[in-house]
Amino acid sequence: MSADAFQMGPATLRVSRQRLHSGTRRKLLEGMRSATDQLGVVLMRGGGPFHLYSTDMEGIFRQESYFHYLFGVQEEDCFGAVDLKTGTSYLFLPRLPESYAVWMGAIKGLEEYKAKYAVDAVHYVEDMPKVLAQLQPVSVHLLSGTNTDSSRATLEADFTGIDQFNLEKDLLFNVLTECRVRKTQEELEVMHYANQVASAAHVQVMQQIKPHMMEYAAESIFMYTTYSRGGCRHAPYTPICASGPNGSTLHYGHAASPNDREIGSNDMLLLDMGCEYYCYDSDITCSFPANGKFSEDQAMVYEAVLAAHQAVIEAIKPGVSWPDMHLLAERHILTGLKEGGWLQGEIEEMIEQRVAALFMPHGLGHLLGLDTHDVGGYAPGTPDRIDKPGLRSLRTARILEENMVITVEPGCYFNPFLLGPAFESTSQGPFLNRRRLEGSMGFGGVRIEDDVIVTADGARSMTNVPRTVADIEAVMAGAPWPRQQSSQQSKPEHMTMEEQQQQQQQQQQQEHQQQHQEQQSHASHGNAGANTKQADETAPPVESAGMITSMVQGAMQSLGLGSS
Repeated sequence: MSADAFQMGPATLRVSRQRLHSGTRRKLLEGMRSATDQLGVVLMRGGGPFHLYSTDMEGIFRQESYFHYLFGVQEEDCFGAVDLKTGTSYLFLPRLPESYAVWMGAIKGLEEYKAKYAVDAVHYVEDMPKVLAQLQPVSVHLLSGTNTDSSRATLEADFTGIDQFNLEKDLLFNVLTECRVRKTQEELEVMHYANQVASAAHVQVMQQIKPHMMEYAAESIFMYTTYSRGGCRHAPYTPICASGPNGSTLHYGHAASPNDREIGSNDMLLLDMGCEYYCYDSDITCSFPANGKFSEDQAMVYEAVLAAHQAVIEAIKPGVSWPDMHLLAERHILTGLKEGGWLQGEIEEMIEQRVAALFMPHGLGHLLGLDTHDVGGYAPGTPDRIDKPGLRSLRTARILEENMVITVEPGCYFNPFLLGPAFESTSQGPFLNRRRLEGSMGFGGVRIEDDVIVTADGARSMTNVPRTVADIEAVMAGAPWPRQQSSQQSKPEHMTMEEQQQQQQQQQQQEHQQQHQEQQSHASHGNAGANTKQADETAPPVESAGMITSMVQGAMQSLGLGSS
């Protein structure tokens, strides 16, 4: 394995830092050179350790996203720089004490870090002022801005002596944010892997979860699968494992509601869980009945949300307005609720009175990447937030562009805190069938979420889980997934992808068998020792690890992606 590779095991994706981060730094250079003639040096500060309140207990370090985007560094307290004139990349690492080797592991030399992170030069942090001064930059560009989702400021580079430089803080944040909005092919490879790992884990949960288990059992199965089989150590957000009425709480699963309800026999489950690989996220939601069979009402609500989900993915392409996609989803959900007897009246009048926001109070989806709610949603020069119920919850109102990655997650919830007051509303009440709705207050909710790439002429979902009622019931009864003849039709390209995945899986199994036979033959002629490493690298992964590997490789080829 090359020195710059990141990999969490033989069955996991190998990421070339050189390929990925040379591409992201190239985008930075293009963006900054278009934004200014004053080409100085970009200086970034990496993340540092964080402690649990006043204790000495440290959380598992995860790199700051903007810093990871350019450098991919796993260590804490680092700085990075890029000379905008020459494109030269620099890393500055803290000089570690000798005791580090005892407590934390061997201390690497600067040349090792240079090879690992595929940068042009590596120095110690203490030498950073001298190195920067030798470059004689016209300015030092610092990352300084506010995240539109969290309203929190970025981590700004600072060090003793920084005042000797001409500091520029207005350009880098917006340029780098726009770079992150549209993904490179190398980024898409990693995101696709994270999606396939999470998809396989959702299938594991679907097949193993049963009534009378605790909600946190679903979380446990998912986390075990993504880490033990996919090498995904971090969850990008708190898992939401909601059963029955808990499904109407959008961000259930937090510390005060820790997925701790016993699952009822007739409950609908709403499971929103993702995983992270090399800091890139997946975000998937599945909804299904705990007992494996949809009731009539569960099927009607689910089909309404699925119709919205399918219609949006079918309509996505460059140039499409995301708020228009939200309204498209609302129309399908309202239509399904009307057909099921929960609503009455004209759909367009319901849209005008924002009745849909009673059932889907959140936005249709969000940008996805190094953060679950990825940056750039309301960047300068993009459409403003729409101040209407439901629409104001959209995390972006942008016009979609090729290589954006966005979640498509329509939902329908029966939440008494929203519906109760609406019954008395003169504008919304007439559309509501009160008796029917009051009988559904314990239903909870349905959400269906895929992670979707905007392509040159449409969209492709990276998510691969059962979506139709028939497929869900079959998989919960023990059928394998992916199925060779799936009824899943969320988008025509998706059917093709699954067929190719099956073909790839069969080919890989045949190749593994042939390789294994060849290795045994070599071993019988005295070459067992020489072939040990090869056998380790080519032996087929087992159980769901094999499913993850085959899903990833087959799906990547169908999407036109290579492997790192």
